[in-house]
Amino acid sequence: MARVESFELDHNTVKAPYVRLAGTEKNGEALIEKYDLRFLQPNEDELPTAAVHTLEHLLAVNLRDHLEDIIDISPMGCRTGFYMIMWNQHSPKEIRDALVKVLNFIAETDFVPAVSAKECGNYKDHSLFSAQEYAKIVLEKGISLDPFERIL
Repeated sequence: MARVESFELDHNTVKAPYVRLAGTEKNGEALIEKYDLRFLQPNEDELPTAAVHTLEHLLAVNLRDHLEDIIDISPMGCRTGFYMIMWNQHSPKEIRDALVKVLNFIAETDFVPAVSAKECGNYKDHSLFSAQEYAKIVLEKGISLDPFERIL
């Protein structure tokens, strides 16, 4: 049976919100990192689909303004956060600092990118208000650099 790192994480003991390096892959000189950007406590809360969809659009565009090497940002199926895939080596602190900047931006913005039928496969399912409220919740709690301890 294939090993899936996220299925081995004890979701009962993590303390969200946090940023954690969830895995690395190396192929020759190429290094790829996967980050767990956990917004909400697993098995206690989840992002509504319109909020997660809007956050996905806003994170995809705006995190790239603060971080180089992003390959992709995708919502977790459980809707408690996002995975971010990147080239090269970064630190969780670098990721957290950029995420804080972007969540502050999201809390104040009045624009969501790529929400037309041409640009988005489910353009009717967005909520800027909900995305902003969840961004504020994450910022108020603080984003830990340790998934098991609240180290801010």
